[in-house]
Amino acid sequence: MIARLLALLVLIVPLTATAADRPNPIQVREITLKAAAYLSEHGVEDARKAFHAQGDFRFGEIYVNVIDLNGAWVVYPPAPKNEGKSVLNVTDSDGKLLVKEIIKVAEEQGEGWVEYRWLNPASNHIEPKLTFVKRVPGKDLIAYVGLYRP
Repeated sequence: MIARLLALLVLIVPLTATAADRPNPIQVREITLKAAAYLSEHGVEDARKAFHAQGDFRFGEIYVNVIDLNGAWVVYPPAPKNEGKSVLNVTDSDGKLLVKEIIKVAEEQGEGWVEYRWLNPASNHIEPKLTFVKRVPGKDLIAYVGLYRP
C-alpha cells in the first residue's frame, strides 16, 4: 500500500508544486537519512544548530524532528521551547498514537514510513501526512521528516 502511494506521489507532486515548495517522498527519505548520519557523527548539540538553521535540513515546509526512545523532543525547529518535553502520548486527528508508532517503526525496523493526519499550518486544514523515520545509528534517538500529501 505505501509503495503504491509513494510511486503515485512521486508522479503527482512534481505536477502540482515546485521541488522547493513541496519535496517528494524520495527527498524526504534522503534528508532523514542524512540527518540521522549527521546526528550519529556530530552529536546532538551540533545537529541542533544545523537543524534549526535554514539550509540543508530546514527549508520550505521541511524540518528535521528528533525524539529520544522515551518520546521526548530533542530537536523541534518550529518551537524550540518545547524541546525536552514528552510527546509520547501525542495523537493525530484520528486518535492514532503517532509518536508511539514512530518509536515502534524505528525500534523494530530501523527505518520506515508512518502515515497520519495532521493540521497543515499552510492550509489550516487537517491533511494526510507521510513521515520517514530513522533510528540514529549508535544513539537512542530517532530522526524524522514529514510531508503533507496532496
